[in-house]
Amino acid sequence: MAATALDSLPAPLRSLRLKTKQQELLLRVWVLALIYVLAFVVRLFSVLRYESMIHEFDPYFNYRTTLFLSEHGFSEFWNWFDSESWYPLSRVVGGTLFPGLMVTAALLHRLLRALSLAVHIREVCVLTAPFFAANTTLVAYAFGREIWDSGAGLVAAALIAVCPGYISRSVAGSYDNEGVAIFTLLLTIYLFVRAIRFAGFQHVQSGEHMAAMGVFFLLQLWGDHHLLEHDGAAKDVKC
Repeated sequence: MAATALDSLPAPLRSLRLKTKQQELLLRVWVLALIYVLAFVVRLFSVLRYESMIHEFDPYFNYRTTLFLSEHGFSEFWNWFDSESWYPLSRVVGGTLFPGLMVTAALLHRLLRALSLAVHIREVCVLTAPFFAANTTLVAYAFGREIWDSGAGLVAAALIAVCPGYISRSVAGSYDNEGVAIFTLLLTIYLFVRAIRFAGFQHVQSGEHMAAMGVFFLLQLWGDHHLLEHDGAAKDVKC
């Protein structure tokens, strides 16, 4: 039998041939990467069309508090008496907001500075929601794969990347709690389902502990965390 074209190649080139499973894995990685980029880019319309800016009133207040946090530290931020908010009553900032959004953006800003990237805190705030929306596609893929298979995970990631309701709450410049909280909510539910699937107590890396950490972080982010009190109860899952 005549040798095929691949068999006629030199040995080093023949070794580059991918098996079927490797081809499927490479294809999934490429598709997921495209979905990730799509989820990020589709939320940059206002920045590309106009300019990088904070939209609406609540996001701008969140930006002011994040700027104060990055300049003065967490202690002064928590005890900050803001005379420019709720005028003329003023506002005790630390006890009247969910600090998770501000702390997350401040940590991202500090990480970028540690990497010698001179980025203003305003740009970090503008892009925080699109960044976490893109990361939500990875969580959606993992969630769909956990429940069904990799194909379902890719479909879930693609749907959440272009979901209009989610886009409206995570566009660039919409620096509000939902931008990070929806990512955290989905991640917490995924870890909870994973913990239910694998019964038994494991080490600190177990799903139970990670889900508990996700709940704690969600409590610092969003006033709608009560959703987990009903939809995420263990008795509901067991039933």
